[in-house]
Amino acid sequence: MSSSKSGNAATARQVDLPFSLSLSPSGAVVLLVLFVLGVLVGAAGALLQGGWFPGGLLLALIGAAGLFHGGVRLTRGRSGAVAPAAGWLVAVILLTASRPEGDFLFGAGLGSYLFLLGGMAVAVMCATLGLSQQPPASAARLGK
Repeated sequence: MSSSKSGNAATARQVDLPFSLSLSPSGAVVLLVLFVLGVLVGAAGALLQGGWFPGGLLLALIGAAGLFHGGVRLTRGRSGAVAPAAGWLVAVILLTASRPEGDFLFGAGLGSYLFLLGGMAVAVMCATLGLSQQPPASAARLGK
């Protein structure tokens, strides 16, 4: 009786996940580069939105959206938006923290809050939408 129970316990159940956990070394390097670019875009956007309020804010958000969407197109998956968005968020959160001297980069104004919330919204939109799946060329032409 115990040998049949141990035999059943030894066989693992196969679970199908809706995503893939396999990552090649080159894919990891691409995601790391996208993370670093996210940090740079977040820091540059933080400086830009405070320097030129209406236009700088728009330019910073467009730059972040370009990086997030470009990451999706480059990797052909949602991880291409998540990696730079994580880097962007790390940079922005670190720049919002006040220092012991009392200095901080972000002021408590409308532009700073729009940059924080707008950047997060753009990151979520790019990661959620991803690439649309197109049917293969042979399926598009039904008569051929």
